[in-house]
Amino acid sequence: MVIDLENTGRRFNQEWIFRNLSYQFRPGGRYAILGPNGSGKSTLLSMILGNLSPSEGTVSYTDGRQISAEEIYGHLSFAAPYLDLIEEFTLRETIDFHFKFKRLYAGLSQDAVLDVLGLTKSQDKALKYFSSGMKQRTKLALACCTDSKILLLDEPTSNLDKEGMAWYQRLIENFTLDKMIIVGSNQEEEYSFCNHFVRITDYK
Repeated sequence: MVIDLENTGRRFNQEWIFRNLSYQFRPGGRYAILGPNGSGKSTLLSMILGNLSPSEGTVSYTDGRQISAEEIYGHLSFAAPYLDLIEEFTLRETIDFHFKFKRLYAGLSQDAVLDVLGLTKSQDKALKYFSSGMKQRTKLALACCTDSKILLLDEPTSNLDKEGMAWYQRLIENFTLDKMIIVGSNQEEEYSFCNHFVRITDYK
């Protein structure tokens, strides 16, 4: 999968968040979108996801053929602290529901996802009773344990403690082989595995 941004820009009302951004994301690459809070990292990720249309320029997806923005969701997984989970679902129901729509990472079962999370004892607990850290771990595990060509993460260690940060690093190491990874962040420990960098402030 190749994602091409050509002279893209996004504005809200009359204010440009970024402009004239041309960049190519290539298969297996590890990319960090960098910038201070409020600089437009999440906006750019939403545009790559197909949730937002560019105000100018184009975003295109190619995987042997041209893929429309409406189809791209089938090729990616995403985690962010602002992503909603169904609070009334138990953890087990959440995993079952997610993998009705997405394929499991090779070699994994749904029970193995519970083991990855380390929350087997909480599998029958409704998510509304989870801490913010437990919810964030759930979002990250679902995204990383999905068989997808593209993994997008926005501020992935939000709400995680020191132990959770180490767990996140293991998750990336174990379940992202051959994936294109795009991380929106301003904390180096979240994108230390990346080797390509897009600085959003360069496109103001």
